[in-house]
Amino acid sequence: MNGEERRQAILNELKNAPAPISASKFAKAYSVTRQIIVADIALLRAQGNVIKAEHYGYVLPKSENDSLLKRIVVKHTREEVQKELYVIVDNGATALDIVVDHPVYNKISADLNLSSRYDVDEFVKKLEGNGATPLSALTKGIHIHTIAVKNLDSYKRIVKTLSDLKILIEAE
Repeated sequence: MNGEERRQAILNELKNAPAPISASKFAKAYSVTRQIIVADIALLRAQGNVIKAEHYGYVLPKSENDSLLKRIVVKHTREEVQKELYVIVDNGATALDIVVDHPVYNKISADLNLSSRYDVDEFVKKLEGNGATPLSALTKGIHIHTIAVKNLDSYKRIVKTLSDLKILIEAE
């Protein structure tokens, strides 16, 4: 089995999985290292697949929760991180991830899974408490979020508010 076939098999397994699947389990099933599986997941994400990393492994967001998955491209300063994320969660959405298109490393992503002001506040506290630089700093503030929204009205409110704040660059 070549890499493309393995990635397609991983994606198919995730689509049908009732629970998260760990990189180690995939590695054992396909006789490769865990690092190869992590790279496969990164490639699948770069192709536009929304794959969440949870405590026990990888999952695909399920449609049974009636969420629509949308991508928004935004640009803001470090000081506006909380404001941007509040707009998303206050309108009933979850910020699933952040992706930057780095000139050297291509797409770099990190899972967020923020769905409330509490989640956002904890994220911002962690960011500030560790003196960490936001991933978006690598691309002068430009980044992409995959968001899960309950309905189109919620999505439209998010787009309008981010646009009014001059944070939104592009929306699906």
